[in-house]
Amino acid sequence: MAEFTMELDEDQRGVRDWLHGFAEDVMRPAAAEWDEREEFPWPVVQEAAKIGLYSLDFFAQQFLDPTGLGIPMTMEELFWGDAGLGLAIAGTGLAAVGVFANGTEEQIGTWVPQMYGDAAEVKVAAFCSSEPDAGSDVSAMRTRAVYDEAKDEWVLNGTKTWATNGGIAGVHVVVAVVDPALGARGHASFIVPPGTAGLSQGQKFKKHGIRASHTAEVVLDGVRVPGHCLLGGREKLEHRLARARERAKGERETGAGARNAAMATFEASRPAVGAQAVGIARAAYEVALEYAKDRVQFGRPIIDNQGVAFQLADMRTRIDAARLLVWRASWMATAGRPFTSAEGSMSKLFAGETAKTVTAQAMQILGGNGYTREYPVERMHRDAAIYTVFEGTSEIQRLVIARAVSGVGIR
Repeated sequence: MAEFTMELDEDQRGVRDWLHGFAEDVMRPAAAEWDEREEFPWPVVQEAAKIGLYSLDFFAQQFLDPTGLGIPMTMEELFWGDAGLGLAIAGTGLAAVGVFANGTEEQIGTWVPQMYGDAAEVKVAAFCSSEPDAGSDVSAMRTRAVYDEAKDEWVLNGTKTWATNGGIAGVHVVVAVVDPALGARGHASFIVPPGTAGLSQGQKFKKHGIRASHTAEVVLDGVRVPGHCLLGGREKLEHRLARARERAKGERETGAGARNAAMATFEASRPAVGAQAVGIARAAYEVALEYAKDRVQFGRPIIDNQGVAFQLADMRTRIDAARLLVWRASWMATAGRPFTSAEGSMSKLFAGETAKTVTAQAMQILGGNGYTREYPVERMHRDAAIYTVFEGTSEIQRLVIARAVSGVGIR
């Protein structure tokens, strides 16, 4: 187990600088165009694949970094480049985490490589959990998976929403209800292989920010997948459901503490999402700092004014504090330390709120220029807004933290 450290070693610094170069040279020049187009940036992802950045090998190496800092370092640099393009590159990772969190070794080896494809033919994957009436309340999920024993197939029906890469993905990872009586404990995850009949893209959302990332509904109409596409396998599922039924006999189902397929994925990914928010905040802060040094009003640079300088001091302090929380949670997860005080949720909550606050302050420092598309902070502010909403709203993170620290099933 690696000791917690805030110092990157030589190899990590080399990877960071390589990522920064790609973000600066490839992502930033393309960011405004793809934001305006609101289309998935296949050429940018292709460039990332050509240098080995968009690949299972690269993300696996960062995920397996014994310090836990590989993934947050990667996310911060990519999202410093641009959040929409960053999510286009990183979005497949949520589906991959879903398989790593719930699948067998054979399933991981079979499906995760197919999610990325290769430099010659880039692929993406989608994780499908949220529904029109089931976002934060995963117990309200309605998508059903019914086992057809005669054919050893699972039949999926329902509609998923807010799915990153939904419909354009090859592999879809779908969370569905297998036992409605168990509420949030009665869920399981399934692989829907490429080209499976009955899966289609529904509405593609036109978003406020992260516009280069594809977000859409996924419609499942009699989708049949082989039995081996149940992540973890049937034996593991039956064992888990049996334990859940025993627990349900002696307790009132509240959802508190219930671990299910979707939550296992979100728990593993929250610090990485926090790192994305740190990258956006850092980018906006750097633009504001340089602008404050260059912009002259009343005969002197505006940074000479306390009102501006103090804002910049607060911005930098919040960014560094957010990074500390993200790195601590990432190290804890890698070291096998339990999140006894919901440290993963703490990191996502604080980093997301920091991104919104810092990008708003950057716009204020730039004044009227900050409100125009001639400067990137306007786009950064729009991109930051989602970080208090997706993968658990700030209110849900506070609920998780409050339950963890109090031991009370707060509702």
